[in-house]
Amino acid sequence: MARLLEVRNLQTQFFTQDGVVKAVNGISYILDEGETLGVVGESGCGKSVGVMSLIKLIPSPPGKIVGGEVIFDGQDLLKMNDNEIRSVRGNKVGMIFQDPMTSLNPVLTIGRQISEALELHLSMDKAQSRARTIELLELVGIPLAADRIDDYPHQFSGGMRQRVMIAMGLSCNPQLLIADEPTTALDVTIQAQIIDLVKKLRDELGMAIIWITHDLGVVAGLADRIIVMYAGRIVEEAPVRELFANPRHPYTLGLIGSLPRLDEHARHRLESIEGLPPDLIALPAGCPFHARCKYRIEKCVAQNPPLELVGVGHKLACWIDVNKDPVTIEHPWREN
Repeated sequence: MARLLEVRNLQTQFFTQDGVVKAVNGISYILDEGETLGVVGESGCGKSVGVMSLIKLIPSPPGKIVGGEVIFDGQDLLKMNDNEIRSVRGNKVGMIFQDPMTSLNPVLTIGRQISEALELHLSMDKAQSRARTIELLELVGIPLAADRIDDYPHQFSGGMRQRVMIAMGLSCNPQLLIADEPTTALDVTIQAQIIDLVKKLRDELGMAIIWITHDLGVVAGLADRIIVMYAGRIVEEAPVRELFANPRHPYTLGLIGSLPRLDEHARHRLESIEGLPPDLIALPAGCPFHARCKYRIEKCVAQNPPLELVGVGHKLACWIDVNKDPVTIEHPWREN
């Protein structure tokens, strides 16, 4: 597969009265055409800021992208001016935001909000954009789309509003769709419907997806590859099956250990990760996870480990290999 996106040493900071918040600290990864990449981690780890930086959606001030490159389809998005990046947003790169109620304009019909992008990016007239909008609403499963095109966001349920957001994200047939925790506010039944819909559309349209979530269970059946983030850094990256079968970072172990399981090996109390994430204004000199880590050694306090290849497609930023090191603590959820 051809490479669609390459992120190199991306750094984003927020300059506040309390100090400089180091939200994203040198992340690098690639994405191929048609691939689905899951980005996971707890709240505040830099997941959303990292992808918003790709298309320069960081509010400035106080935010600023202070370093790195984002090579998309052969061009560095970070070097584009405002007009150039606007031609990419919503056109080549679609976006689904976390909360559709605050992302949709309450005083415009959903039809108008979708057709606006079609008229702007694809130069459609009003009749063409309206017909295409009805097609998009039908594509994402809105019943009686022709009758509902002139309805307002408050007339839709939460799940239907999220379907409208997906229709907006897909309106210009993007090469890349970024989904920022799009199922967080929905109940589990609607979550499953939305995920199934995105998988179906991905397979039909052949687009690449970056799916951001704090729920490893969501990306287990959706992503091809997973990136685990902590304190603005990537601490582990692996194909999805490899990550669940062979997690190597203590933070990833903690995340997976906190998932409820239905198999017979899981008759145990769920694990929790003790402590709190580090202050992003005053990051520690060593590994940012060392204060919460059961495996830490003296080196972890002084030096931050680089992200290095430890297997086929598997990268790890840790001084301890929990699969080989004798200090490994047994986890009852893992099969021997």
